[in-house]
Amino acid sequence: MHAAYQKAREFIYRNARPLDLARWQYHFENGSKEAVFDALSYYQNDDGGFGHGLEADAWNPNSSPIQTFTATEILREIQDIDPSHPLIAGILRYLASGRDFNGQFWYTVVQSNNLYPHAPWWHTDSDSTCHNDYNPTAGFAGWIIRFSDPGSSLYQLGCRIAQEACAQLLSCEKCNDMHTITCYIRLMEYIQQAGKTDVIDLPALQQKLSEQVKNNITANVAEWETFYCCKPSQFFNTKDSVFYPDNQSIAEYECEYIIKTQLEDGSWNIPWSWNDYPAEWAISKNWWKSNGILLNMLYLRGLGKI
Repeated sequence: MHAAYQKAREFIYRNARPLDLARWQYHFENGSKEAVFDALSYYQNDDGGFGHGLEADAWNPNSSPIQTFTATEILREIQDIDPSHPLIAGILRYLASGRDFNGQFWYTVVQSNNLYPHAPWWHTDSDSTCHNDYNPTAGFAGWIIRFSDPGSSLYQLGCRIAQEACAQLLSCEKCNDMHTITCYIRLMEYIQQAGKTDVIDLPALQQKLSEQVKNNITANVAEWETFYCCKPSQFFNTKDSVFYPDNQSIAEYECEYIIKTQLEDGSWNIPWSWNDYPAEWAISKNWWKSNGILLNMLYLRGLGKI
C-alpha cells in the first residue's frame, strides 16, 4: 500500500467526522453507502436543505444553498444512488420551496450565517447581495434536471435556469471563478446522466468549459506552494474526464505535488483561514483536512497512482 495512503488513513481514523469516516470507508474499504447516507442525514433540516456546518466554513445550523450544494457534492460520490432516496427528495423539496432564491439565483450567502461562527466570505449584510453568478445555481439546475419529475414545475424551472446559465457562460470571454466553473461542470454532467441532451446545447457548453478549465488552472505551479490556487483536481479526478487530455501534463504533476506536500500527520495544509472565531476555526480546519484527504486520495486513485 502506498505510504501516502496509509498516513492519510491514519489521520482519518484519528480525526475525521463520522460523515468523512463513512465516506472514506465507502471509497476505500468497501464500506456501505447507507452509512454515508445515515451520517449525512444528520445535517439535513426539516425543509430538506442542509446546514449545521456541513460546509465547514459556516457553522450556521439553518439550511442554505451552499451547504445544500455541499450535500449534493457528497451524494454524487455514491454510485447507483436511488433517485427516490429521502435525502434527494428533501433537497428537491428545499429547491422547490423558493427559500433563499430570487427567481434567478439561489443565494450564495445568507444573513443567518452572521449569527454563527463562519469564515469572512460567508458574511453578508443583505441576502440580496453577491448573487450575480451561477455558484451554486448552475449545479442546482443540473441536479433538478437529473432527479426531479420531468412533468413538474420544478423541472421546468431547472431547464429555464440551465438555459439562462449557459447563455451567460457562452457570452463571456472568461469566467474567473473556479467554483462557478465547477458548478457548470456539474450542470453538464447531470444533464448527460439524465439523457436530457436537448435542454441546452451540450457540445457548445462542453467546448466552452474545456476552454475555461484550461484557462483557470494555475499554470505557474510555484504559486501552488503559497496561494489558494486552481489545480486540475478542482475540475476532474479521473483520466476518463473529458478535461484530462488537454491538461494531462499538469494533471500528472498534481499527483507528484500531492505526494510531496503531504504532512507528517497524513494531512495537507489548508491554504486559507479565518481571522475571527479562532477556537472554532481550529475545529473546522481539522474537518477540512479530512475532506482534503478524501479528495486527494480519490484524485490519486483516479489517475492510477494508488
